[in-house]
Formats: sequence, C-alpha cells, structure tokens
Amino acid sequence: MSRLRGWLPSVLMAWRNLWRNRLRTILAALGIVIGVIAIAGLGITGSALRYGTTQQFNDLTNQATVQTGEDAERRHLTESQVLTIREVVGDANATVIPIKSQRVRVASYRQEISASVEEVTHPRALYTAQRGEIPEPFFDGVLLDNETADRLNATIGDRVIVGDDSYEVRAIIGEGGIGYRRAEVVVSPPAVADRGYQAVSIVAEDGDMAQDLANATRDRMNAPDEELVRVDTRAGLNNRVGDFFSTVNLILLGIGSISLLVAGVSILNVMLMSTIERRSEIGVLRAVGVRRTEVLRMILTEATLLGVLGGAVGALLSLGIGALLYDRLYEDPTLVLRWAAMRYVIVGFAFGAGASLLSGIYPAWKAANERPVEAIRS
Repeated sequence: MSRLRGWLPSVLMAWRNLWRNRLRTILAALGIVIGVIAIAGLGITGSALRYGTTQQFNDLTNQATVQTGEDAERRHLTESQVLTIREVVGDANATVIPIKSQRVRVASYRQEISASVEEVTHPRALYTAQRGEIPEPFFDGVLLDNETADRLNATIGDRVIVGDDSYEVRAIIGEGGIGYRRAEVVVSPPAVADRGYQAVSIVAEDGDMAQDLANATRDRMNAPDEELVRVDTRAGLNNRVGDFFSTVNLILLGIGSISLLVAGVSILNVMLMSTIERRSEIGVLRAVGVRRTEVLRMILTEATLLGVLGGAVGALLSLGIGALLYDRLYEDPTLVLRWAAMRYVIVGFAFGAGASLLSGIYPAWKAANERPVEAIRS
C-alpha cells in the first residue's frame, strides 16, 4: 500500500500533464489504438477462420475406416471380421457402420440409370442432408445425391426402384466437401447382394478415441508380417490445420506489430516534445527537492497512461469488430469471448502498453538527468 501511495502523486501529475495537451495526447493514443486493433483484429480473424475449418473437419477426424489390406485373400470384409471390429470397439462411445457397395440399376418412373449404391445402417454419421432429413436408424428409404436426383428427375417423397425393390426418397445428400464420403445412392438394408462389406466405418466421439480404436483394430486383426486389414483415420487432420493457422497468425501478428512500432516512435516523439516544452518546470521541481527518480517516474507514468488508455480503447474496438465477424460468419457473436480469440486482444493490449512504456524511457531519462540550473535557464 505504501508503494501505491508513493505512485499516486506521479499518476495525478502525469494525468494533469496529458490533459493539458489533450489534442496531442489523443493523437498519440490514436496510434496505439490503431496498433492494438491491427494486432488483435488480425489475430481474431485468423482464430475465426481456424474455428470454422476445425468445425468442418470435426466430422472427419472422429472416424476410422477399415478396409481389406494388401495381404487379404478376399476383396471384401467378412461378417466375422465385422464382429471382430465390434468386439474391439466394445463399450466405447463409438458406432460401427458396415458398408456394402455395388453398382446396380436404379429407376424412377421417368428414368433408369446405373448407379453406385451403398447399403448403410447409420447414414446420418456419414452423409450430410442438403434437403430432407436422414432417418436414424435407417430402416427403410433411399438417399440420392444431387446429380443422381437430377438424372432420375426424382425428389423427396418420390419412389425409386433399387435392384428389385421400391424405396421412398428420404433426403438429397450434399457432397460434404474435401474428405467426406460420397455416394450416388444410399439405401437401407437389405438391398445389396450378400457378398461381404466394402468397408466398415467407426465413428467415435472425438479424434483421439478414433485413433485409439484404429490402432486397436489394426493390432487385433493384422499379423506381424501380414496386412489383412487397412485402417485409415484422419485424427491428425485438426492438428495439422491448427499448426497451419498458428503459422498464419504469427505472420499476421508480425504485420500488425509494425503499426504498433510506428505508434511507439510517435509516442517517443510526443514525450520528447513534452519534456522539452516543460524543461523549465522540471528544472524548478528538481530545484525544490524533487528527486530524479520521481521525475523519471512521472514521465514513465505519462507514457504508460498513454499506452493503457490507447490499449483499452483498441481492445474494446477489437472485441466489437470480432463480435461482428463471428456473428457474420457463424451467427454467434459470443464466440469472440473464447480464449482462442481473447488471447489476441490481451496480446494487443499488452503490446501497446509495453511499446508505450519503452518509448517513454529515453525522454524520462533525459529529463531526470538534466541539471536543474541549466533547465531553469532554458
């Protein structure tokens, strides 16, 4: 408390000096405001892009796909292999989805085509509905991709014939983007000839669990020198995306910090001008007994106040800009309060206050070490 009381006169005097030259103070603080917005704004923008990308890839990273390996005798997984995969998954919070695939004739009452058909029990975990709703569980119905629906001239509610059976179109599925599973026609079982499974998808609650189950399946079903099944997972995709955006953010922060360096030089100039203009005043203070450390403290406090005020205004404006950005991209402005975005606001504020403090060191040292007599004569 005694130390704080010792700083209080310096703070009050520094505030008085800043207030005496309001226009110059505002212009100097404006440089810090722009610098903080540059750093925090660019960081928040990178964070928002990273958030959207990782959200898009979340449905991929929690999946592992099991297919026949190079040393397998058959080209399809057998029923016993599917049972083994189910045993490996056990009580884990994951869904095992066997997939059969075959090219068959698909017909509406207007058109008949040959299409690749997948038989799936839980399609909602693998495909995205563009129109309509994917039933869960999938006991009866068919899903068409956009192109196949156009070729068949069919829409939701129509009936199409897959093989020998008729099904109602329940949804039109989208392409889903890079890495997502694609199918022309998805049909509920039984529809495809019983000749084994093309693949088995394991959909876990997160990427770490998917990777663990993939490793366990590989260890359980493969011999040391034989690859009977191949297990693919994209669990590391989010990490690679995160590393990429971290690099991008560092570059953006480097660009943004240039504006703060310019602001720091501006504050250095302002503080030098201020100390030169108050040279006689500082000389009088020194002559009546004010110590060098107190003069040093007063000038540094002025520079720090400039940085804190400019940094606070810049941080608030950055939060507002970030909220608008998240609202526009994801319709949720509160996402800007996540640590991934907030840390750039804190970094911008700290950088602004620190740059301002450093800019005040030389003017403060110069003012504190000038001889009182020479300062009064000036």
